[in-house]
Formats: sequence, structure tokens, C-alpha cells
Amino acid sequence: MYFKKLFGLVIFLLFIALLLNVTCFAKDNPYPFDVKISGNGEKSIIFIPGFACSGDVWNDTKINFENSYKCYTLTMSGFAGAAPQPDPTFRKWEEGIVSYIIDNNIDKPVIIGHSMGGGLALAIAADYPELISKIVVVDALPCLAALMDPNFKSVENPDCSNMLSQMKSVSDEDFYKRQKSTMPMLLADTSMTETVVNWSVISDRTTFAKMYCDFSNTDLRQNISSVKCPALILLESYFTNMKPVITEQYKNLKTADLRYSTKGLHFIMFDDNEWYDEQLKSFLN
Repeated sequence: MYFKKLFGLVIFLLFIALLLNVTCFAKDNPYPFDVKISGNGEKSIIFIPGFACSGDVWNDTKINFENSYKCYTLTMSGFAGAAPQPDPTFRKWEEGIVSYIIDNNIDKPVIIGHSMGGGLALAIAADYPELISKIVVVDALPCLAALMDPNFKSVENPDCSNMLSQMKSVSDEDFYKRQKSTMPMLLADTSMTETVVNWSVISDRTTFAKMYCDFSNTDLRQNISSVKCPALILLESYFTNMKPVITEQYKNLKTADLRYSTKGLHFIMFDDNEWYDEQLKSFLN
């Protein structure tokens, strides 16, 4: 009985947090993210987390670089408890990160992005090839939808209304259960399951739906031909079964170094952390 009450209290608190997220926009924040700054190096790294994730996903990664780099760790607006902003889009988030780099005189940073954050890293490197020095893409593709349809064509104004209404109609308890049920496909390290699930549960549903819809409509396969900087692409072990498809997606990224993990799933930083750390250290140092 005690645990049932505790679970009910947790769900209630998460629901209150969700309501606060929906109604309290980040009016005073000119950028579509919160940022934590750490480290003392002369060079800089910008860490972009994946879909509905907190910047805390990079905590163990940053430890390896804070002596050599100044680290800017983002949590995108509306995700993992960060206050949402109206009308989020992939393009607005890209431009917001670029503006932050320029406004703060961050000279040629490295950008490390996971999942959708990896997509943002690719987009910035393609659209602003002189702005950054290197990118690391952790388990992301130039066009997610093309995995199922190689002939996929993005549309100018995708209709996200159905996805939004479906997302907002799900009860908080059912949403929690759905998110938890997907974790075995994304995360092998079960010690991190509750942490990752709770990031998504306290994310703003409107942002969740709109960004999932918009990112699903994003196709960077041609754009990445403009990338000039070195690009390390770290991919989960499952993608070893699809190497021809992955190679085709990245064929226009001439600087790409594609490397495949031998174990683990989407959250490579948790599931295959020794291999992951080794790849990053070798590429950056």
C-alpha cells in the first residue's frame, strides 16, 4: 500500500510539473534552451542532448573534457523540465544555438549531439561550415524517416495536429507506462531507465509532439555535402545490420568517420561507455 501511495504521489507531482511547463513559457530566455557552463579550457564543446532528454545525459562525458575545454551543456526548451517556448521547430532550435555561439563569441566550438541533438549538430555544420571545428554525432541519421522509406520527401509545412492531439489526450499514468515500455528498445543499461523515462514524463507535451513531428520531417541528406569540419559518427550496434543503408544516408558527408558500437542501444554513452569514451578522446585529443 505504501508503494502505491508513493507512486501516486510521484505521478501527481509530475503532473503538476507538466502543467507548469505548459503554462509558463520561458519569456525572458532569448534562446530555445537552458545552458550550464563548466570547465576551464581555452577550447569549447557544446553538448546537445537528444529528444526529451536533459543535459544531464552528458554528465559522465563532460568529466573527461572539463580540464581541457569549456563545456556548454544544453537542455532544449520544453524538455526534461526546462520551460517551453511557443512554436518550437527544428530550424528555430538550430538558429538559436548558432545565435548563442555568435553572441557569446565562442570560437570554433566542437559540437557533440545525441539523437535529435546529433541532427542539430549536422544541420549547424552544414549551414554554418565556418562556425565550428568538429562535430560528434551520437546515434543519429541525416533522415530518420528514410530508414523506412528511402524515397522520403520532406514537406514544407507538416501537419502535426493529429500527433499533438493524441499526445495531449494520453493520461499521465499511461504516458509514463508507454515511455517505460519503449526503453528496452533504446537503453540496455536498466539502472538509467527511470531517469530517462522521467525526463520525458516531465517534458512539455506540446513541445514533445511538435518536435517529434518536425524532426520526422527533417531531411539533411543533401545539406550535409556543405560540411567541412571533421565529423565522428558513433552508431549503436543494431545499425551494423544496416550498414549499406547508413552509408547511403551519409554518402554526402565527405568528412564522416562512421564507427559502430559492438554492444548496447541508442544511449551509447550509457550502454557502451568505455568504447564511447575511447572514441571521443581519440577524436578530440
